[in-house]
Amino acid sequence: MGLPTLEFSDSFLDSPDFRERLKCHEIELERTNKFIKDLIKDGNLLITALKNLSAAVQKFSLSLQEFQFECIGDAETDDEVNIAQSFKEFSQLLTTVEEERRRLIQNADDVLITPLEKFRKEQIGAAKEGKKKFDKETEKYYSTLERHLSLSSKKKEAYLQEADTQIDKERQLFYDASLEYVFKIQEVQEKKKFEFVEPLLAFLQGLFTFYHEGYELAHEFEPYKQQLQFNLQNTRNNFVSTKQEVEKLMKRIRSADQDYKPPGQWTMEGFLYVQEKRPLGCTWTRHYCTYEKGGKTFSMSSNGLVLNQPEMFKLKSCIRRKTDSIDKRFCFDIEVVERHGVMTLQALSEPNRRLWLEAMDGKEPVRNSAFLTKQKNVKFLCHCHAGINTMGLYRIGGVNSKVQKLLTTVFLAAYSSDKTFTQSNSLCLRSLHHLLILYAYFLSSESDDQNYRVCAVHALVHKLPDRNKEMLELLIKHLVTVSTQSQSNLMTVSNLGVIFGPTLMRSQEETVAAMMNIKFQNIVMEILIENFSKVNGLLAAVRSRRPVRTPTLLHHLHSALNSSTLIFFLFSFPVVCYRDAKAMYSCEAEHSHELSFPQGAHFTNVYPSVEPGWLQATYEGRTGLIPENYVVFL
Repeated sequence: MGLPTLEFSDSFLDSPDFRERLKCHEIELERTNKFIKDLIKDGNLLITALKNLSAAVQKFSLSLQEFQFECIGDAETDDEVNIAQSFKEFSQLLTTVEEERRRLIQNADDVLITPLEKFRKEQIGAAKEGKKKFDKETEKYYSTLERHLSLSSKKKEAYLQEADTQIDKERQLFYDASLEYVFKIQEVQEKKKFEFVEPLLAFLQGLFTFYHEGYELAHEFEPYKQQLQFNLQNTRNNFVSTKQEVEKLMKRIRSADQDYKPPGQWTMEGFLYVQEKRPLGCTWTRHYCTYEKGGKTFSMSSNGLVLNQPEMFKLKSCIRRKTDSIDKRFCFDIEVVERHGVMTLQALSEPNRRLWLEAMDGKEPVRNSAFLTKQKNVKFLCHCHAGINTMGLYRIGGVNSKVQKLLTTVFLAAYSSDKTFTQSNSLCLRSLHHLLILYAYFLSSESDDQNYRVCAVHALVHKLPDRNKEMLELLIKHLVTVSTQSQSNLMTVSNLGVIFGPTLMRSQEETVAAMMNIKFQNIVMEILIENFSKVNGLLAAVRSRRPVRTPTLLHHLHSALNSSTLIFFLFSFPVVCYRDAKAMYSCEAEHSHELSFPQGAHFTNVYPSVEPGWLQATYEGRTGLIPENYVVFL
């Protein structure tokens, strides 16, 4: 039930029922007063919490603003640029939100706390003052009334009249206080409906405005968020691709022979122990040494610390140290322009010594391992699939036995028109040593202009050998078709770039730094697919300037690409590098396909044979096999 109504006429009667009803109003007023005090206290705590939250968010925003993304490599992809910029975008978004929150906090005192305090002090406080006055007048009136009623009727008339006048005066004061109190207490009960609620409404309105501003900012942020999610997914795909390549490189490095020479800016580098003559005998000190063959520059950093200023020398000669001439293993001597006599150096192992001798043109040069990796026969590669609508096309691994069977079929019957190619795995493209898009033509443009990038890729395509152009056109045309079915096969242009970028383009050196540039190879593939019409026009223009002679295998490829059986068949052409060599020892042939030769024989057209440990060479008009450890390259 609601509060009972207080009638002004009840103030004159001052009945027990009136007092009871008045007490109900007083209890409600006290409850309201306590509620407002608690609300003010909680409101202040809320405002303090909002201030602390705002300060924390601003600090967080500042941390995001100050953080600088650093990516591996000399250049960044568009995805990496956007991701690196994202923290600043997040910071700006949070800053904008906090500006609205600061306005909410600044207005909170004026909108909520001050009006509530004013209502409590002025309205409820006035009602309490009215109660005090009412209670005082009540006590004074009733005590005066008791004294007045106890007067003897035998008193003089003048005295009694004066007493009557006094009691009337006290009664009037009591009635006035009662009326004013009744009026005030009911006024407060009514005014609290709006003067108490309005500040809360204003505060909530400011709070909702803050939330709405956040909603609007979130709506404006949505396109950027979607683009960033796309960038993140591309980067994640690139990471998976790069990780696989780096893991393969790590495994190859781990399983490599001891004479493996990692690529670097120096012809040779590593730790060597240098013999230093002292009064009490010779000591061996470890140095980090480098050698640059072009300028014959040899440097040593003492104590193995590369950061120290190295000693620089000009190399004159390098000679292997005979085993019986020194009690240390793996030693060799060098002569430099800046010092008299020889410097004796100790390598870390015999293969390591051979590498140093080879780099410095010593007496025992060894075969160039990098050269061998370039000597390969013609390589063929294929990939088949039942249809381009298959989900996860090119991501699903094929059975290795079927891959090998397919490769064997192609090698044995490459020119047979009735062969049917079976399903395979696109990762076998990685086995190519000579790529469709050669490393020498790879370019990562730092320009943000997409048209410039497309033109740059077109220029690179123009530089490719003619056969590579033909094969590239066939592949890209097919990948365009695959990408149009991305709703079913999930192979978007970006996904195709991730798969075929590392497959068709690789760096000359297999290093982690080179692996980090796979992302640019992916971008080149995306440009080729997305701009196929321009690339195709360029290729057609190139073909129109020369006679076209399509090999039988290429003819089958054209036909197969139009069917649903063969997805694509790629091949590259060898780049065979021939060298001259000289025999260190004589050799007598044991088989007809081997060559006999004396010590000092001069060989031409030398390149690695498919037989391990043997070279193919020409001597005195005959071509055959020679042992590779019998010769040195010139």
